[in-house]
Amino acid sequence: MVPDATHPDNANYALEKLREMLRKGGFGADGKLPTERELAERLGVGRRAVRRALEVLEAEGEVWRRQGAGTFLGQRPGGLAADVGAIVAGTDFMEIMEVRLRIEPQLAQLAALRAKPSELVRMRELARKIRESVDADARELWDGALHRQIAQSARNQLFLTIFDVINHVRQDEAWQAIRERARSGNGVSVAYAQHEDIIDAIAARDPARAAEAMRRHLLMLQERLIRETSHDGPQITAMPEEDVQPA
Repeated sequence: MVPDATHPDNANYALEKLREMLRKGGFGADGKLPTERELAERLGVGRRAVRRALEVLEAEGEVWRRQGAGTFLGQRPGGLAADVGAIVAGTDFMEIMEVRLRIEPQLAQLAALRAKPSELVRMRELARKIRESVDADARELWDGALHRQIAQSARNQLFLTIFDVINHVRQDEAWQAIRERARSGNGVSVAYAQHEDIIDAIAARDPARAAEAMRRHLLMLQERLIRETSHDGPQITAMPEEDVQPA
């Protein structure tokens, strides 16, 4: 089960709440958002968490910032179902990974066909931010942003909405802690290399290679998650590789 946990320094929580605010709108004719201090007070988080969340939204093209003027609404993100919290609370990490293995290779495949050059630049920038992150919170934040950029580049609104439901779980601190343990050791460098493989395949306009690179990336994470959580309950069996071949 995934609890609804929050923390003053959890940028993932701040990002999710800011997405909700963007979907609801009501920022006035100029689309200007409240200041970082006002957002931090409204969301009950630290300004550092708000700043990081706004950086992700800016990288995704959802908001833009002007020096000395503030932050303004850009393209609005795909909406999530109103009861997404209940959906997330009723699932677990392995169910989420099984769904990710079904849809994210297809998203990478479509992104290889439809991604714009500017989106490829953004993907590489997000991959760089993941590598340069110095703590688990930032790493998880930028990792989620990279996978969402790939989903956006697929240009399928229904797929993006489903992806957002799945990605909602990233705000949970328990998920972040388990993922960070799963990426420990050589898992970090392997994940970085796999991100580059995915982006390279998308840039090469090679749908089959992009899907396969994403599939291998998620399979590695799934296997590591199983090892990290196996002591908490019954043994969980990973999906056979032949069952997750991209279409």
